[in-house]
Amino acid sequence: MRVRIGEQVLDMTRFELSRDGEAAHVEPQVLRLIAHLVARAGQLVTRDELIREVWGGRIVSDTAISSRIKSARAALGDSGEAQRCIRTVHGHGFRFVAPVEDLVPAAPATRQDLPDVAARPSIAVLPFATLGDCGEWGILAEALSHDLIVELSRLRWLHVIARGSSFRLAADADPREVGRLLGVRYCMAGSVACIGPRMVVTVELGDTRGGMIWAERFEGRRDDVHDIRSRIAAGVTTAIELRIPQNEAGAAQLTTPENLDAWQAYHLGLQHMFRFNAQDNATAARLFSAALAREPGFARAHAGLSFTSFQTAFLRYADINAARLDARRHAEAAATLDALDPFVNFTMGRSFWLEGRLEDSLGWLERATTLSPNYAQGIYSMAWARALLCDGAGGQHQVDRAMALSPIDPLFYAMMATRAFSHLVRGETADAADWADRAARAPGAHVLIAMIAAAMHALNGDEARALRWAAEAGRTGGLSQADFFRSFPFAEGPVKARLSAALSRVGL
Repeated sequence: MRVRIGEQVLDMTRFELSRDGEAAHVEPQVLRLIAHLVARAGQLVTRDELIREVWGGRIVSDTAISSRIKSARAALGDSGEAQRCIRTVHGHGFRFVAPVEDLVPAAPATRQDLPDVAARPSIAVLPFATLGDCGEWGILAEALSHDLIVELSRLRWLHVIARGSSFRLAADADPREVGRLLGVRYCMAGSVACIGPRMVVTVELGDTRGGMIWAERFEGRRDDVHDIRSRIAAGVTTAIELRIPQNEAGAAQLTTPENLDAWQAYHLGLQHMFRFNAQDNATAARLFSAALAREPGFARAHAGLSFTSFQTAFLRYADINAARLDARRHAEAAATLDALDPFVNFTMGRSFWLEGRLEDSLGWLERATTLSPNYAQGIYSMAWARALLCDGAGGQHQVDRAMALSPIDPLFYAMMATRAFSHLVRGETADAADWADRAARAPGAHVLIAMIAAAMHALNGDEARALRWAAEAGRTGGLSQADFFRSFPFAEGPVKARLSAALSRVGL
């Protein structure tokens, strides 16, 4: 979006509001507020819409909204009395009423021209195409694109181009051209086709430097359009969370270590972090530290260091007390820098696990999933905490949702182990043993998962399998029963007592 408003120019490619070529000092949130109102010029914008688009859906007071509207008016040379640009529609919302003149797009910005956020992975969601005669359902193509822009904007690590810019391009625009015009690394497009009473939606994610990364097809009855929209939003968000970091890490591997930028180092660190062994965990920590050295205010790098410190304490790689303190220290530093990042809140919640403070962890984990409702790892972590608090039903419901959202998640084995715990709490030992066995055989499973499998099979009366998994646990880690319960701080009661007796029977 590049438009003239009176004597000022709003240029969202450069993320600035300027007069006579001189950029004005405008807070980023105020600039996003102005951009959203301008994109909807002449239309009513409700307070709920502003909360969703500008505040990411978090709870804010009317006073906060009024304060930002006042700042937006001041930036535009407007006021609450004049209301030449932003008019209050009492009881409903706001309308941008000043004339808006579209300008010829500026020359494509270079990396040096773009604001700091451009270092993040960036994406443009194009308007979806309509195939065939969808009648009144044809509007869904535009609605879906808008839904996805809103959902992806919740991902604090991803820079999402505003609808006003991405919707200027055609649904079949060449990804390389999208990258050149909008300065993004990723492009999402799709189509809506109506076939009789059914609707088929395809979604594609491409790298604007060349290559398709992910594609999916969603189907359903036209009458179930709201369910289709929800499934697409959840499926796309989860795919983005996994596929773009994988792609970024792959590209970073081709860069020499000294030439990695902060985001490249961060994404490469993620790949090592999820392998759950001491060597890769140490490599991940070095990469996150390198990211912080390049960008000291990088909240996600602090969160990554919190995760690696958590892993060190969880799996007893080194001094437990120091690692526990580091997990909390880095989580708090991340929260200070960006309290609205779901991953930041996730790591803060998990840091409480190391102290056995499961109830305290839930508030942070719930906040993570409020900020990003389809954040599978946050949902799984809530399930984990609930299972250890012996809330089997709540834990099972949440872990099922996490597994449905992210079936190729790097922590999928942990999700299955959590499902085993939830069955144990409900007295369903056969199901618990089955899920624990699946978890222990899954890629990435570590020594604690083998211990879970040993305990569950012992409780289910299968001593042979229990002993096999106990032997595997001894071979790969040699952790004690005390270590097990420090990592899984079950509430005192019959469930913990049964687990303890089972572990003792198999020599753990």
